[in-house]
Amino acid sequence: MPDILYVVVPCYNEEEVLPETARRLRAKLEALMAADRIASASRVLLVNDGSRDRTWETIEALHRDCALFSGVNLTRNRGHQNALLAGLMTAKDRCDMAISMDADLQDDINAVDAMLDQYYAGCDIVYGVRSSREKDTFFKRFTAEGFYRVMNKLGAETVFNHADYRLMSRRALEGLEQFKEVNLFLRGIVPMIGYTTATVEYERGERFAGESKYPLKKMLAFAMEGITSLSTKPIRYITLLGVLIFLVSLVMLVVFIAQWALGMTVAGWASVICSVWAIGGLILLSLGVIGEYIGKIYLETKGRPRFLIRQVLEDEDGQAD
Repeated sequence: MPDILYVVVPCYNEEEVLPETARRLRAKLEALMAADRIASASRVLLVNDGSRDRTWETIEALHRDCALFSGVNLTRNRGHQNALLAGLMTAKDRCDMAISMDADLQDDINAVDAMLDQYYAGCDIVYGVRSSREKDTFFKRFTAEGFYRVMNKLGAETVFNHADYRLMSRRALEGLEQFKEVNLFLRGIVPMIGYTTATVEYERGERFAGESKYPLKKMLAFAMEGITSLSTKPIRYITLLGVLIFLVSLVMLVVFIAQWALGMTVAGWASVICSVWAIGGLILLSLGVIGEYIGKIYLETKGRPRFLIRQVLEDEDGQAD
């Protein structure tokens, strides 16, 4: 008997693209059911992340029209990662495996077939990985690839060119549930779970409709969140930088003493002023990085819920949809 699949799709102001997303996902699930690859209890779980447009009304309409569509309505906007986690945790007790993907149709739905192959071969986690970035602009390609390299250099274990398009078994979802941190960066947390993993390559397409929810400002904030949530190496680098500056200051002290002994006078104060500004800037930068960590500790100690669910649409059999 085939296993139950839930496709978890976080949605924030996606009323323009959601009808087409639903049409393609419905066709894919019905084809998989007809091929006896997934159970008839499989669902598409659409998570409304506090949208300000008619996204939730669209989800409700999809639910009324077709039992394949599930719905979770969060009380307010909690951000992509928390909305995704809310969907995965809602699906955990209702499915054997879950696939997470964005609503913008950039992830290739046909890659689901290869993910299922890996799942039935014994993999608990299957990562969707972009085969290339030829369609991206130079700036986008440079910053994105740089992001993954910097993350790995700083100690965060991430899968290169992988976003949040992945399959997770129920066992992997139960493992994810054990991670209680408030500051979420799922791309770095999921590899920590362990179990057997695999990758599936796919060609990422253009956004079907609407605007990107990740402009440059949010991308930078997301990168900072990932680095400070998963690694303490930035603080170690600050310590090493402090030691280096201290050693340089000792060398300069010896040079100044030697110049004084030889009767040499200082020609100007430009170098002194530059040094003061440089050291002052480094101090402020260091305080900022340390402040990021202290702020995260402050939020973690409060133990606030990562998301609150207003409503879960359910069918007659108790399946969320």
